[in-house]
Amino acid sequence: MARDPAATQAFYGAVLGWRFGPARLGDGFTVGFSEGIPVAGVGALPAAFTLPVAWTPYFAVDDAGVTAARILERSGTVAVGPLPFGTGRAALAADVDGAVFGIWQGDAIPDWGMGREAAPAWLELRTRNAFEAAIFYGEVLEWACEHAGCCEVAYVEENDHILLRHAGRTVARLRGGALAAAPDPHVRPRWHAHFRVPDLETAVKTAVGLGGGTLSGAGPDPLTREITLRDPDGALFGIVGPAGPGRL
Repeated sequence: MARDPAATQAFYGAVLGWRFGPARLGDGFTVGFSEGIPVAGVGALPAAFTLPVAWTPYFAVDDAGVTAARILERSGTVAVGPLPFGTGRAALAADVDGAVFGIWQGDAIPDWGMGREAAPAWLELRTRNAFEAAIFYGEVLEWACEHAGCCEVAYVEENDHILLRHAGRTVARLRGGALAAAPDPHVRPRWHAHFRVPDLETAVKTAVGLGGGTLSGAGPDPLTREITLRDPDGALFGIVGPAGPGRL
């Protein structure tokens, strides 16, 4: 949700190479496409709202009402909805540590998915306790269930984090150690979206030149590097690209 959708589209179009088109979610909402694949949505934040601009992941559910009830039963918060929205129903919620996420019931955008080709690389939950978070989201969103199409949950001991996989692809990571009371939003519990770019150095230079900034350096993975950026409105997002000699 952005205060100036047109400026936001221009920023992400330049930094990530997206092209934007209409969606079946009503006026003021557009979808960003990367190589023809739907990647993310940009909507207009009402002027009366004082919420910070941020990227929010939405998880597909069969029944938004049932899922909202599960969130409340497990001490989470449902801030908005479920309400009719475009072709479906949506709600905005937060888990027990305050990380904000959305739920979506309905068929909004065909072929939307994490981890595939040009689609978003993955989501990452930075939270206080990854194991407790995995239990919360597993019960709320029915991870590791016996239904067809459910996600698999795996514990990676050497890095002390949890992976969420779907159809053989890693679509989300849960990492512990975030501090709920930290003044820096970068280390507070939150969901963090990562997008692929062909060249990290070019993407960073473009973002900074358009009023954005960097919050972190390259990650430890020798094959794929990760950098956290903020857009001109302060929304945080990650970019992931191949490593190479002489790069940032």
